[in-house]
Amino acid sequence: MPIERVDPELVEFDVRTDEMLINMGPQHPSTHGVLRLVLRTDGEVVSDVVPHIGYLHRCAEKIGEKLSPRQWIPYTDRMDYLAGMNMNLGWAMAIEKLLSLEIPDRARHLRVMVCELNRIASHLVATGTYGLDLGSFTPFLYCFREREKILNLFEEVCGARLTYSFITPGGVMADLSPGWLDRCEQFLGEFEEVIPELHTVLTSNEIFIRRTGGIGVLSPEMAINYGCSGPVLRGSGVKRDLRRDGEARVTRMYEDYEFEVIAEHEGRYPQDRDDYPAVPPEAVLGDCWHRFYVRMIECVQSIRLIRQAIEKYRQCDGPLGEPIKMTQKLPKGEAYLETEAPKGQMGFLVVGDGTAVPWRVRARSSSFCNLSVAREICRGFLLADIPAIIGSLDIVMGEIDR
Repeated sequence: MPIERVDPELVEFDVRTDEMLINMGPQHPSTHGVLRLVLRTDGEVVSDVVPHIGYLHRCAEKIGEKLSPRQWIPYTDRMDYLAGMNMNLGWAMAIEKLLSLEIPDRARHLRVMVCELNRIASHLVATGTYGLDLGSFTPFLYCFREREKILNLFEEVCGARLTYSFITPGGVMADLSPGWLDRCEQFLGEFEEVIPELHTVLTSNEIFIRRTGGIGVLSPEMAINYGCSGPVLRGSGVKRDLRRDGEARVTRMYEDYEFEVIAEHEGRYPQDRDDYPAVPPEAVLGDCWHRFYVRMIECVQSIRLIRQAIEKYRQCDGPLGEPIKMTQKLPKGEAYLETEAPKGQMGFLVVGDGTAVPWRVRARSSSFCNLSVAREICRGFLLADIPAIIGSLDIVMGEIDR
């Protein structure tokens, strides 16, 4: 019996290979330090991802139950070590909430200034290393050049370039040095001229768009269900920022400041301007490109906030507040407070028992929740897409595995 000839163009072959388990990490740059991802793959397609995070545990929370709140400040620096000022702020405000302590306006404006500078520095690391993840070295050099200028300013403020211990319960550790505000304004002007260059080498770069557009799409519903926050949440179109939407103690810090919460709405970002690159047609709301773009525009908003803080600080007289004493007794009770750190909501819980040392200390990490969604948004993509997806989450392992 003759065999009927079949047109090969009409036949689909399911070419399957043996499933493999592959360890991605821990190594730089594509797994951001000590993160290990166990990938289940069918050829080049990833069917499952399991993050393993147990390589950096410092027992920070238990140590916090053996030290006074002021003594524990250096440990917060080492959580998100790229945003030490913001970590200091979260812990300081949680202690101030427990003590029902208010700080002077002058200290408040100074806190806004240094925290927004640190937000820019953190986003610059996220942007530069993201370029490295995708094989581009030039953005890394541009970003770290600008970040070094911020670290120079921080070194003048507190003598440190990475772990600051500057913001403390009750206020700040020191006033600004003469001429610091002028040097800060000079940096802001220089940085504004660099932002279009970063848009050129990354945001509008066709290769970058192809590597990030439509990749690792995180729906708003999934982002909320997994507890995502910060640029990861806002990159999915959810307009939530604790500087505007947090509890009263947090929003009071920014109550007389003007700024926009960056999230796309009806295809547009707040205050779309001619110097903002347009959203490319390949990008899908919630993908890697949008998470990256949110951080870029947030840098512009931070510049706006810093300039307002400088003006308010110059017009403000009075004290900077006084750090609480090492022997300050904590009332019986508990306080939990979340602040808007560069990577998202950072929460601290402190339980007092009437002594100078907390009975319980706990931290709620934004990076931990943001990483937890990796399994969902990596599934079905190629091996080469995994560094792009993980890099877009901008995680820091010191904050995750505390």
